[in-house]
Amino acid sequence: MDGTVPDEEIAEEPGTPSSEEETELLLRLAERLTEVERRLGDSHRRAAHRETVIDRLHEENQEFRVGLRRSILDPVVADLFRLYDGLRKEAVRLADDPYGRILESFADETELILDRCGVEVFLPEPGEPFAPARHHPTTTVPTTDAALHNTVESVLAAGFVERDGGRVRRPARARFWQHVPPTPPAEGVPVESE
Repeated sequence: MDGTVPDEEIAEEPGTPSSEEETELLLRLAERLTEVERRLGDSHRRAAHRETVIDRLHEENQEFRVGLRRSILDPVVADLFRLYDGLRKEAVRLADDPYGRILESFADETELILDRCGVEVFLPEPGEPFAPARHHPTTTVPTTDAALHNTVESVLAAGFVERDGGRVRRPARARFWQHVPPTPPAEGVPVESE
């Protein structure tokens, strides 16, 4: 004998699964993997839904905070507008008086407080065209210059605008030029010559 054992005599080692058992084991493993994938997919969908809910709640919370802030600060900011106007008006009236400079500094401080509240002061420039959202005309001043029509003649009170969003809280009060064409001389009336 050559020392080799014929194939028929080779027995399977104990504990080694047969091919049928291996197939069944692989099928069970595939079923388990499928179940894991399904559960993982469900978990991802629930996590995505949770993220959506969290994002929506965060947005609602931010809107609530802005609304709460606005409802608390709005009356104070409105009072600061009046205080600012009064201080500026008196500072101009007392321009040559030392108290005028003190009032001017108080008006500057009020402007800084408004800035911390998210509100900026704006003053239209003379000659700036009328913008309904930013200007409130108090009176008109007649002019024969058509180029000045509907432009700022002078500013009476500053305007206030929110820094975030640009919402005008109070339009600036101003006088505006209004074009009035010159009246032609009446017919039959002699024109005086120089």
